[in-house]
Amino acid sequence: MIQRITNFIERVSGQRGNRVRIVGASEPLVRARLVTLPAAGVLVGADSSCDVRLEDPAVSRKHATIVPVDQGFEVCDLGSRNGTWLDGTRITRVIAPAGATLGIGNSLVQLLPEEDSLDITPSNATSFGDLSGSSEPMRRVFAILERASQSSAPILLLGESGTGKELAARALHESSPRRGGPFVVFDCGAASTTLIESELFGHKKGAFTGAHRDHAGAFAAAHGGTLFLDEIGDLPLALQPKLLRLLERSEVTPLGARAAERYDVRFVAATHRDLWSDVGAGNFRGDLYYRLAVVEVHLPALRQRKDDIPVLVRALLRANGSSDADIEGPQLERLLRYAWPGNVRELRNVVARAVALAVPGAKFRDMPILLRSEGSPREPAVLADVPYLEAKEALLTRFDRDYCTDLLHRSGSNLSEAARMAKIERKYLYRVLERAGLRHRDSQGDE
Repeated sequence: MIQRITNFIERVSGQRGNRVRIVGASEPLVRARLVTLPAAGVLVGADSSCDVRLEDPAVSRKHATIVPVDQGFEVCDLGSRNGTWLDGTRITRVIAPAGATLGIGNSLVQLLPEEDSLDITPSNATSFGDLSGSSEPMRRVFAILERASQSSAPILLLGESGTGKELAARALHESSPRRGGPFVVFDCGAASTTLIESELFGHKKGAFTGAHRDHAGAFAAAHGGTLFLDEIGDLPLALQPKLLRLLERSEVTPLGARAAERYDVRFVAATHRDLWSDVGAGNFRGDLYYRLAVVEVHLPALRQRKDDIPVLVRALLRANGSSDADIEGPQLERLLRYAWPGNVRELRNVVARAVALAVPGAKFRDMPILLRSEGSPREPAVLADVPYLEAKEALLTRFDRDYCTDLLHRSGSNLSEAARMAKIERKYLYRVLERAGLRHRDSQGDE
């Protein structure tokens, strides 16, 4: 099984081993169940005698069996009325790869491999490429990036908008043996839905109306170097199998071509989305997720590393041609109190605006610092001064932080009790707390 290297240890109560994640037909994703698979496997169905019981009218009494094997999971349909489905195909017996999601009735069953987490000692460095920070969360990120840069393993960068995922990808390339090759950025969320396949995989002349000449595509352009797939969570589901084949075989067939072409490309992908949720909901292929997340790196939000703000402010002042001396004082205190929903990107814009509006030669303490939460009371709660997806992400982040703060207060910081009160799984609560910057040791001694 692929070992995922993460920059934090996520402790899960219960036995380690292969598991299935159950999303019931009428259940929201946050109520998904995790079931550990014994070596003999499990029987799935609606009958009370089944190892995994699904209260779903579309599920047969004894619907299917799932058995862990060396190649993944052996799934056998037991003659069910509505069938067992994998990637849109009804199956009778199949060896499904780790990460795949089965359709059983109206329910989803995600196949999860045995997972280990590796705790890596923080780096002594305070920067990696253009990423800067001396806080422990960032030095942990640097430690992973330093090691991963020397391999060709695919890397998945996760984090909120504005945390520096593209900077991390560029730094990985520049620190790798491929630094002499191209670094190609492809934004999966910005590409036209009608042309994205051509832009990614290329096409031959005459492949479609308007294809007047051959087009190489992003993969060919990145040959010998690194391809950065930004916002990979927005890649259309129909194209994900083709990307998976390229990752597994290093070859792809351009539109209109008869033969596959081979490429030597190192993949770095990034997203601000929760791909676990997307896999469980059937919007992202689980096998593609695991293939991309050989090394998974979580970039912390700025509110989780506020100790880095003085260092970042000095660097941004220098970048904007201003003095970085004498930044201590009320202005810096305001920045340290602010929640930074837009992360480092928002800090960069705040400093750039302050330098642009300041009188020539002004010191930082005399610069006009404008923060969104300190505007006029008549301003709307959500401003349109950033892209829609970024504003939405910031609003959801604030919701997570406010909800979890009150939840921890009401539960006495007992995470088991907090999960029961919120009616979500404890593991999912860990993820929400991590995202909100509130992860801590609970009153029962568990982390």
